[in-house]
Amino acid sequence: MQTTNSVEEDMFQVRKLEITDKNKGFIVLLQQLTVCDSVSDEAFDEQFHELAKRGDEHIICVIEDYNLGKIVATGSVFIEKKFIRNCGIVGHIEDVVVDSVVRGKQLGKRIVDFLSDHARAMGCYKVILDCSVENIPFYEKCGFKKKEIQMVKYYV
Repeated sequence: MQTTNSVEEDMFQVRKLEITDKNKGFIVLLQQLTVCDSVSDEAFDEQFHELAKRGDEHIICVIEDYNLGKIVATGSVFIEKKFIRNCGIVGHIEDVVVDSVVRGKQLGKRIVDFLSDHARAMGCYKVILDCSVENIPFYEKCGFKKKEIQMVKYYV
């Protein structure tokens, strides 16, 4: 007999973004995170294919609720090649969001773990992210440490 956790693990699998995920609420989910206007099918397809050209250096992962056919969690990681640290590589985690309806099921941690594991497999010496103050405890549970300060300059 399966426990509730293994049933949820089967129901909520982490996978890479697929082109059909727009129709499963991917953009609507991003709107729970930040400003994200509607995206036409053509613009989504173009952006999807542009990102796909980057291969494993920029991935977006999702969790789909297979019972509902809906994307309920997402995050991305991109790889930056540096000159410091013997031409080291850094992973940048971005755009992590879990649908408010399914929060508390450890889906965010599964997304962050998937992205962190990918960065490590790509040879990154570290993975970094920016987050709001209220999300610090969540990321600490994922193994991150608070370091320095984030700065931003918007152009639009």
